[in-house]
Amino acid sequence: MDVRDLRIRNATYRAFVALGHAPSAEHVAGEVGATTAEIEAAWRRLHDAHALVLHRDRPEIRMANPFSAAPTAHRVLADDRWWYANCAWDAFGVLAALHTDGRIESSCPDCREPLTIAVEGGRPDDTSPLFHCLVPASSWWEDIGFT
Repeated sequence: MDVRDLRIRNATYRAFVALGHAPSAEHVAGEVGATTAEIEAAWRRLHDAHALVLHRDRPEIRMANPFSAAPTAHRVLADDRWWYANCAWDAFGVLAALHTDGRIESSCPDCREPLTIAVEGGRPDDTSPLFHCLVPASSWWEDIGFT
């Protein structure tokens, strides 16, 4: 990843946090003094490098891990704002990325039982849930949206 792509990646993440949702290429272009085409090209390179995920059919942000641009079953309340995470595990990443405590609302993928975990002082109030991946980590990027 070159310096310019790193700068665009950082601007994209900053904008995601500031806006509370995925920024448009136009927004990021304005932030870094680039054209929309340059941002979209950089996003494609970042997508290929697994630094973010674009929609399959258009150059728009789908995931800026751990943040999801689309509503999911994994919600995070942090600093009086709601965020979507790509999975329950990423929900912890949202709090870490924001450097804050909060509440995670998710559900068990097996039995659908609701899961609510408060994080205070960087520690979850419930350490009993287990994280299990059906897809081996080496295969996650074959279909990261499913994983």
